Amino acid sequence: MILAIDGTELQPINVELAEYSELFMLISAFIYTLAFILFTVDTARSSATIRRVEAELAQEQEAERIAVTAGAAEATASAQADGAAKTAQASTAETSQPDTSTAETSSDGAGPGEAEVNAELVDDDMAYARPKRPLANVAVAITAVAAAAHIFAVVARGLAAGRWPLGNMFEFLTAAALVVTVVYLLALIRRDLRFLGVFVLGLVVTMMVAATIGFPTPVGHVQPALQSPWIVIHVSLAVLAMALFTLTFAMNILQLVQSRRERQVTSGAEGALARSSFMRLVPSALSLENWSYRINAVGFVFWTVGPMITGAIWARESWGRYWGWDPKEIWTFVIWVVYACYLHARATRGWTGNRAAWLSIIGFICIIINYAVVNVFFPGLHSYAGLPE
Repeated sequence: MILAIDGTELQPINVELAEYSELFMLISAFIYTLAFILFTVDTARSSATIRRVEAELAQEQEAERIAVTAGAAEATASAQADGAAKTAQASTAETSQPDTSTAETSSDGAGPGEAEVNAELVDDDMAYARPKRPLANVAVAITAVAAAAHIFAVVARGLAAGRWPLGNMFEFLTAAALVVTVVYLLALIRRDLRFLGVFVLGLVVTMMVAATIGFPTPVGHVQPALQSPWIVIHVSLAVLAMALFTLTFAMNILQLVQSRRERQVTSGAEGALARSSFMRLVPSALSLENWSYRINAVGFVFWTVGPMITGAIWARESWGRYWGWDPKEIWTFVIWVVYACYLHARATRGWTGNRAAWLSIIGFICIIINYAVVNVFFPGLHSYAGLPE
């Protein structure tokens, strides 16, 4: 008989449900990989997407030119039917104006200019623009299917163990991957974040592989210290904050690349980034910076309430003190300080552009160190990387 921390008997492990959980976890990982491949192919085909938009714009301009010419011809014929010389002269003056606008439209060449095409490719407010990108849309649909299988796997694991499925590193990584995916899919409903697909799915696949290979843990009961309702709030908010920080990490990486590309384009320098087709499908560096700042602010609130405040309350309940110098507590505070400095410097000290992006990236690196290094190599009260005996 296994007893919980309050002396109650824990329910036995549902082995059959645990096997289904592992199966669907594996299925979701394979589907995520397929979605990642499709996003990668869509990225590689970005030049074809741009050519398609250019062709569509050229066709629209040609249709407008034909419509203007037809209207001008009709106006001329109507004026000539009057037979009055003065009216005919006025009509002739009017018909010369559309020809001028037509010449202006086509003065830069046979097709639309790059600025006009870029305006159709991406919206700095991340609203959906012209490109249909069928491969990216299929990848989004497949990601939703993978998320559904992933949700079943996580819920089944929790039901099999009779507890909240966040008791070890395997469960934390798989749950974090799920939350990252769900947050990304929800954001896609209102904003066009398809340009982040290859990066987000790449991180999700990495977390799933790390959980399966690095921390394979069978379903089981957890240490007495984890048998507390505080785990629901504490770890869930940490996972949600980590999901938001993952999205901003991808945005900040793209911001650095886009900023360098914009400098090359402005200076007229020839370079691979200046000619990059994919980066023309990505919003401007300023837009990426503004959106990552907003998302980081929300993630910072979750990190403050979750790991910091509820963590201190839970520590008081479990170990009789709010704060100790445990390695995990120290690194949790370091992460909080880095993101607090980022928000403060960005809001009041004018730290914009690449400096702000690097500070946010450093914060995410601290998160990786906290969970991938501290949990594994630094013994302490928070050493829950694997399932205890």
